[in-house]
Amino acid sequence: MTDNPSETGGVANIGVIGLAVMGSNLARNLASREGNTVAVYNRTQARTQELIAEHGDLGFVAAESIDEFVSSLSTPRTAIIMVQAGKGTDAVIEQLAERFEAGDIIVDGGNANFHDTIRRERDLRERGLNFVGAGISGGEEGALRGPSIMPGGSAEAWATLEPILRSIAAVAEGEPCVTHIGTDGAGHFVKMVHNGIEYADMQLIAEAYDLLRRVGGHRVEDLVELFRSWNEGDLQSYLIEITAEVLAQRDADTGRPLVDVILDEAGSKGTGVWTVQNALGLGVPVSGIGEAVFARAVSSKPTQRAAVQRVLRRRPDPVETPEGFEDDVRAALYASKVVAYAQGFDLIVAGAREYGWDVDLGAIARIWRAGCIIRAQFLNRIVDAYQNDPELESLLVDPYFADAVAHGEAAWRRIVALAAASGVPAPGFSSALSYFDSLASERLPAALIQGQRDFFGAHTYRRTDKEGTFHTRWAQDRREVETEPSTH
Repeated sequence: MTDNPSETGGVANIGVIGLAVMGSNLARNLASREGNTVAVYNRTQARTQELIAEHGDLGFVAAESIDEFVSSLSTPRTAIIMVQAGKGTDAVIEQLAERFEAGDIIVDGGNANFHDTIRRERDLRERGLNFVGAGISGGEEGALRGPSIMPGGSAEAWATLEPILRSIAAVAEGEPCVTHIGTDGAGHFVKMVHNGIEYADMQLIAEAYDLLRRVGGHRVEDLVELFRSWNEGDLQSYLIEITAEVLAQRDADTGRPLVDVILDEAGSKGTGVWTVQNALGLGVPVSGIGEAVFARAVSSKPTQRAAVQRVLRRRPDPVETPEGFEDDVRAALYASKVVAYAQGFDLIVAGAREYGWDVDLGAIARIWRAGCIIRAQFLNRIVDAYQNDPELESLLVDPYFADAVAHGEAAWRRIVALAAASGVPAPGFSSALSYFDSLASERLPAALIQGQRDFFGAHTYRRTDKEGTFHTRWAQDRREVETEPSTH
């Protein structure tokens, strides 16, 4: 180091490392808020120079080296890392850790895997440093104008970060969309689930669009107005809003709706996959999120799709739509969204239990009301649900959501049946309905599955009429014996 940071008297209360679009927008947001002085550093100095050239009036403290960056920070030194997840993040963390002192704070604002965040927080805590994994949602625009922020980490780190993050967060009904989620990896876990719900929500909207076009015969121009009208009621959300905007866009080259010239292969950045993987490990059914991930995977296999299409002799003709078809699609969309959010919150509960986080579900719903991609009017109802009962078993048993699903159930069933009869895939709608029916069924065929498992693997079973664990000696005399529970 060229200087000892403890002796230089740094002037910046917050620093940002990594000045690609997200990082530079976040730095601009921070610098525009009263009380913040922002130090900035990027490994490629040209990006720092570009930010200063365009927005130097915001008063950044620009650093040409990591040592200069650290020296510019006041204590406790607080730096937000906005670099590529993985090894790049680890490298920057180590650079800072070598220079920071006890009580200083390193914040990872990227889309990190929460397991990595748990590891990093533990390692840095042993070195006397605070590490915070902060989920930041809202994309490039949110980073600049106000994101939804989901920080984890220690209470000590939160005491320093709270006024800074509240100053830049989106605001919903007068409340900044940021709260301390919990210790170590809690913030990145909740951000992962947010993104998983986002996958499901987008898939459900896409299925509604597909049914309206392929079965309902609507022109794209008609759907623009329909989605805009939906955005004025209880479906009001950022994703419904931008759906109308995408559908309204015309391709400059062909004059056709842009949606008709975009290749129908959807990409993925991994957080949806992480959500499903972790849900499987925790034993939480997130079928809506899973089907959304799988739908993107199917879309991205054009040669396989083409091969199947070549061997098909005929496809079902679209079924004639009943009166009120559009209202049925809307009801099915709403009911399926309720299921997707219910599954997401179930996963947060399970994660909190597994990793020892004290998570406030109502607070999470509050900070998702603005700034983030899944922001929606609907979230106010979730806030109310958890205020009324913090121990709610499922969103589906909250009176408001139970009534909403009951009101739309008949339409939901009509749409799923109509989609199947017409040969139009609706995995999101279908899986959501199956999940609801599974919870609503007094008895499930799992009894047969458990009998099969006991037959071929002696996995044991429990009975409905008495306590204990049992095994039938299938290959012997078929007598039932009481036994210890199987661990397989």
